[in-house]
Amino acid sequence: MGSAKNSTSAERKARIEEMRRAEASRERRNRILTIGASVVVVVGLVVGGVVLVQSQSDKDSASSDSKASGHFVTGKDGVKTWKGTLGRTHVTKTVDYPMEPPVGGNHNPVWMNCNGDVYTKAIKNMNAVHSLEHGAVWVTYNSKASDADVKALAAKVRKTPYTLMSPVADQKDPIMMSAWAHQRTVTSASDPNVDKFFEAYVQGKQTPEPGAACTNGLAQ
Repeated sequence: MGSAKNSTSAERKARIEEMRRAEASRERRNRILTIGASVVVVVGLVVGGVVLVQSQSDKDSASSDSKASGHFVTGKDGVKTWKGTLGRTHVTKTVDYPMEPPVGGNHNPVWMNCNGDVYTKAIKNMNAVHSLEHGAVWVTYNSKASDADVKALAAKVRKTPYTLMSPVADQKDPIMMSAWAHQRTVTSASDPNVDKFFEAYVQGKQTPEPGAACTNGLAQ
């Protein structure tokens, strides 16, 4: 039994380390690409700026809602899975989601940084949902969560690539975890379901865009 647990722990650590290395490599590559493409971007903005602005405006007018329809189904493991449609269109207007925190739907073109990022102030749902699309797990809490639990969860998030954490005042339960189309409540930072959720959904099978960046996005 002990040997099996040690093996699982070692495999998880190796997986997290591999994700950390991949994210660091991706960030270096993105810096190089950004520098190389800057001139092209400037020229493109000058030549086609008016057209791009008009196009985005038209798109926003047509798709400012979440395009999410369906309902949650709770499994035997306590994880709620969204059964229905979750839109994936990029929009810039405020989106109203049918759940809080949201687990998917139309979202802002810019994701929240989710490389173990802990935000002490509320973040915009539209950016966080984009992070979920990239395979992140979003840990959220409200004023009923204890300071000890918040600190312990923050320490765990900081050690785990493809995670982020922030307060959500209007959520139903003190501590919740969300991934694309999945969500569950946990009782405390020491609840074993925290590790189980991370193991299943950090870059899990539900990820619409596996391997997409969790850096070079939006930060508070």
